[in-house]
Amino acid sequence: MIRAQLPRRHFVLSCLAACASLAVAGGAQAQANYPNKPIRLIVPFAAGGSTDLSARLVAEFGGRELGQSIVVENKGGAGGSLGMEQVARAAPDGYTIGMATVSTHGSNPAVYPKLNYDPIKDFAPVTNVIAIPSVFAVHPSVPAKTMQEFVALVRANPGKYSFASPGAGSLGHVNIENFMMLAKIDMLHVPYKGAGLALNDAVAGQVNAITDNLSSTLPHVKSGRLRALAVLGSARSPQLPNVPTYAELGYKEMGDGGWFGIVAPAGTPPAIVAKLNDAIHKAMLNPEFKRKVEESGGTLVPTTPDGFKVQIQQAMARYARVAKAANIKLD
Repeated sequence: MIRAQLPRRHFVLSCLAACASLAVAGGAQAQANYPNKPIRLIVPFAAGGSTDLSARLVAEFGGRELGQSIVVENKGGAGGSLGMEQVARAAPDGYTIGMATVSTHGSNPAVYPKLNYDPIKDFAPVTNVIAIPSVFAVHPSVPAKTMQEFVALVRANPGKYSFASPGAGSLGHVNIENFMMLAKIDMLHVPYKGAGLALNDAVAGQVNAITDNLSSTLPHVKSGRLRALAVLGSARSPQLPNVPTYAELGYKEMGDGGWFGIVAPAGTPPAIVAKLNDAIHKAMLNPEFKRKVEESGGTLVPTTPDGFKVQIQQAMARYARVAKAANIKLD
């Protein structure tokens, strides 16, 4: 009886081994042919903002390098969390990627205890792409010409001066909470339903201060409707050469500002991640790509996948400290 079963068992095992070999070969072939259909690039915010504009540059120029269309899909909601959750749950085949930001992979994990994705475990970092600084600005009615004067003014009048944010737990909110802790000052937080509304009231003088992306704030600073006191970035902005960075002012723990990078679902084959990384880096060398980034106030920050992972971990650690100290938690 046992001898009669052995040949059949060997036959089954041989078939399984053959199928496994074919699957491996098929997977290798699929990776070698990647991409052979359009790629979805999920943007976790509404169209028209800095994240969306950055993604569309990657889609346009990166698609050329890959020889396939990269189709941008805007999936906003919950501070970018809904779109990133969709990326995390997508098939790890390189045909769904996402635009990660310092919000989705830095501040959100700190303020949303029920976040439905893990910014490290659920993603394969591809590359950082663009860094866009933010600007701390005040209404001209505020009697402070420099950040040093503003800090002294607020210290002398705790709780009197207000700042606008796009909403409770937003990156703008968490950044100013961080600054208040570092500067040992107390301002009144006024949350809005979106950055546009917050900026409008700051320009109108309904609130005293705001921090927002350079591209959004710059026109109002140039027109004199807002006064820039500090830039959150790794270096001074060429558009605001006389405005110091937080680091120059002694607040190095504020970090280096916002960034926009590409991630894929965890489990995406390293060969595909490498191909995406190479194509996007080549796209960033295009003079038109660089020109459009500079026009938005940004700089190019290409990284290796591992380098981008380190930046994500640093952002997570920084904002976790801020959220805990300021007791910022959202359902």
